[in-house]
Amino acid sequence: MLSDSPASERNKRPILEVLRTEFADARHVLEIGSGTGQHAVFFAREMPHLIWQTSDLAENHDAIRARLAKEAAQNVKAPLLLDADDPHATVPPGIDAVFSANTAHIMSMRAVHRMFALVGRALPAGDRFCLYGPFNFDGEFSSESNARFDASLRLRKASMGIRDLGDLDQYASEAGMSRIRLYAMPAMNYIAVWQKEEAQPETR
Repeated sequence: MLSDSPASERNKRPILEVLRTEFADARHVLEIGSGTGQHAVFFAREMPHLIWQTSDLAENHDAIRARLAKEAAQNVKAPLLLDADDPHATVPPGIDAVFSANTAHIMSMRAVHRMFALVGRALPAGDRFCLYGPFNFDGEFSSESNARFDASLRLRKASMGIRDLGDLDQYASEAGMSRIRLYAMPAMNYIAVWQKEEAQPETR
């Protein structure tokens, strides 16, 4: 049975316009947290030069597989079992871009930190990680609606919450990445883009 996310339907076209630019030279994208699979099939159809690798926790695989079966997307791969909170998580070779949407605020901070470490290990130098969602800036909410959303998340689970972009930049730096762009999106969301840095030569 298909599961639909209204938020995914609303935000897919604005996100697509960013990914057309950021993933123009990519070939094999890993999506962390594919959820209902709506983003995967839409982006893969609109960007046929990409192979789109879905992934999620086991409980979401049936929904993703149902979506892929319905859409018969030729360039979308069946979901990988991927838990961002697993420090030993790995991804297939050949990944040259990573995308994730609306995941950081429902993960624990430890899982977010480990997600960045995983992405840093997976990406070759010069390649990009695009993360969509709401962010805080210098400890402040970007809107009253985001403050209310954060409060509702923390009522559901204390480890959830909107993350500060400064913390994410720090995690990225530890993983060998640096932020190169930030796009303002509808409904007080953003896409942050980090790029894997060139390896520094060892000094003697």
